[in-house]
Amino acid sequence: MKLMEDRGRELLARHGVPVPSGRAVSSPDEITAIPGEVVLKALVPVGGRGKAGGVKFARSLEEARQRASEILGMEIKGFRVRSVLVAEKINIARELYLSIMVDREAGMPLLMASSEGGMEIESVPEEKIFKTHISPLIGLQPFQLRDMALALGLDKSLAGQVTDVARRLYTAFKAEDAELLEINPLAITPEGRVVAGDAKAIIDDDALFRHPEYKEGEPDLTPLEREAREQGISFVQLDGNIGVIANGAGLTMATLDALMLHGGRGGTFLDLGGTDDPEKVKEAFRILKKARPAVIFMNIFGGITRCDTVALGVNEVIRTEGVDVPVVARIRGWYEERAREILSKAGLITATTMEEGARKASELSRGC
Repeated sequence: MKLMEDRGRELLARHGVPVPSGRAVSSPDEITAIPGEVVLKALVPVGGRGKAGGVKFARSLEEARQRASEILGMEIKGFRVRSVLVAEKINIARELYLSIMVDREAGMPLLMASSEGGMEIESVPEEKIFKTHISPLIGLQPFQLRDMALALGLDKSLAGQVTDVARRLYTAFKAEDAELLEINPLAITPEGRVVAGDAKAIIDDDALFRHPEYKEGEPDLTPLEREAREQGISFVQLDGNIGVIANGAGLTMATLDALMLHGGRGGTFLDLGGTDDPEKVKEAFRILKKARPAVIFMNIFGGITRCDTVALGVNEVIRTEGVDVPVVARIRGWYEERAREILSKAGLITATTMEEGARKASELSRGC
């Protein structure tokens, strides 16, 4: 689960990492006083807020309320802004980068730091990034922190503060079952104070049973993803234009890969699982239509699932509600011939293999 910045800051503060004072508001009237100049940030679970106009500054209470009203209600990358973080503006003399993430290939946490803070780590030259793996058995060691301080070119005073933040970050990483904790920038003020200027936190979904406090709100779901979850349907919105509906997470991911191979881009990840309930298929297809794909690619392998039952659900939606985009269907398995007959009569473009279907869907998407 990806936390909003305000909750990420709270997490860091609980573990002793210095953060600027501030709080989230959902209405301009909730701002009753400010501690001097403040920064107002849209609380959405995506980056690029500044470029979208979701970060503004204010020097007075009236100005802060005005800026908050401008940000609230904005839509940033598909997310409507429902709350704004109003925080103390810190003066920054220097920016660093600091993070700890799970390195799945190495099977252990990875500490990363850079003297090039304030920008995406992907754009920082590799030679300017300090990396060290942390053994989960013995933890973060003093020599690793000394190596980090040396790589960042810190003097003795700053080295002590920055290594203390890194130590606390690792404590938080373990205690909160995080997949990623990132501070960017880790700001150094003109007075020589080290403060977390931002906070990005991703908590391992499989550990949420140990952290029920994080389940409230689930801010990283789009409205359609939330609607699908309420219907018990696995649905993820992506940035492509081909609506993918398949059964089984493995087949759904393989379908996305097949589309990519043929130059197409999946716009949804919709997994029907093992259902052959026509009503659930109908609901899934309706949600997929709401995502407004240019093409729909349905890829079903009926091992447990009856293909003809799935086809009946799709046919029912198309017959009663219509569909205004091409639908490519590849369906194999139990009762596949009857399913193919139903889908052909419904006007769908049928394919006999996943590759054939992916190629057809990709070609159609390029013509839209």
